[in-house]
Amino acid sequence: MKDVLFDEFQDSVGKSLIRHKSILDVMTKYQESAARINRAIAKATTSCGCVSVNAHKQRVPPDISLEEVANYMESHVHGHLCENCQDIVESEIGNSLFYLAALCELLDLNLYDIMLKELKKLRTLGIYNIS
Repeated sequence: MKDVLFDEFQDSVGKSLIRHKSILDVMTKYQESAARINRAIAKATTSCGCVSVNAHKQRVPPDISLEEVANYMESHVHGHLCENCQDIVESEIGNSLFYLAALCELLDLNLYDIMLKELKKLRTLGIYNIS
């Protein structure tokens, strides 16, 4: 299937793969980009303080339905990213998207088709789509 935005993005990524043409380079850069997202969020917490994490055991009553579980689950995130931290996190996510599209390009996969399949699975399985 075709989607102009996704296909244009993936095609642009493919055309810009010069230094990182090797699948091994792209795989490791993708992994590194995920670590940089985690680091940016950690720095928003520990250096900036615009968000905080108050993690604890999730408390879910034993007698509720699976549909109700989401009402008891917490993200453990408190606050909101400031403008600076948001810019950094968005930039790191953008880099990760670049390398994800690069993987798709090198493996002759279509990122949009993959997202459509995942959306179909989510719509079909709903809350039972536990990965």
